Amino acid sequence: MPNTVLITGTSSGIGKQSAIYFAKQGWNVAATMRNPDTGVPVLRDREQDLRNYPNIRLYALDVTQGDSIHRAISSAIADFGAINVLVNNAGFGVDGVFEAMDDDTIAQQFDTNVLGLMRVTREIIPHLRAQGGGRIVQIASMGGRITFPLYSIYHSSKWAVEGFSESLRYELKPFNIQVKLIEPGAIKTEFYGVNRRSIGSAAPPAYQQFVDTIDKISQTAGNNGVAPEVVAKTIFLAATDRRSKLRYPVGYPAPLFLTLRKLLPDSWYFALVSKIYGI
Repeated sequence: MPNTVLITGTSSGIGKQSAIYFAKQGWNVAATMRNPDTGVPVLRDREQDLRNYPNIRLYALDVTQGDSIHRAISSAIADFGAINVLVNNAGFGVDGVFEAMDDDTIAQQFDTNVLGLMRVTREIIPHLRAQGGGRIVQIASMGGRITFPLYSIYHSSKWAVEGFSESLRYELKPFNIQVKLIEPGAIKTEFYGVNRRSIGSAAPPAYQQFVDTIDKISQTAGNNGVAPEVVAKTIFLAATDRRSKLRYPVGYPAPLFLTLRKLLPDSWYFALVSKIYGI
């Protein structure tokens, strides 16, 4: 019987490519997104790529709504018999000057990237424990262990994911449930496009030159990033890896920068980042 993976946030980017990659490897895929079957042409086009695979089924799942999570996971278990791997991919990034961030923006960032991931994780654990094990693959970021300018809120959400997941692995290990962290670098996805939530225009004028300088470098990095298919392959590796390995950096410059952050003194690393951004 084929293994089954449930993936959140499959409407585009890493989530979508992961669903396709797992399906091509013969897995059953429960592909979830907030609003499947909306009738909107763009969304229908996105979904059609997934519907072309007979072993992919689509489910509505909003990580900010507990009832939605419960319905999606229960339906996927009923349809496939079991879920062997969860991939927590749903999320987005806020960037901009912290002084300009309001409470709603901060709350939305954490409700999706942190609390949403926790809700889905909590919902799947009893199922994995009852069946004798499984994998939980969290899509974090190299930005969960290092930082860059103007991403203070996004970074703090991903650092939370890293800490949560690292601690969680201890309590789930006795039940043969492995926790994995994927740490992508610059990936060419809609994170830098339509999914981007920038509040740069709300920044006080005193920051404008700083924002313009940083934004240019950040967008260039996104445009030159690796394809999301590269991350999808790493996610599949983590889902099938028999080792107890926790972290999987993928995509330039994640492996390099994470190594440098570990080896360099703070002052040297901060100077390096400042030089890259011209600040």
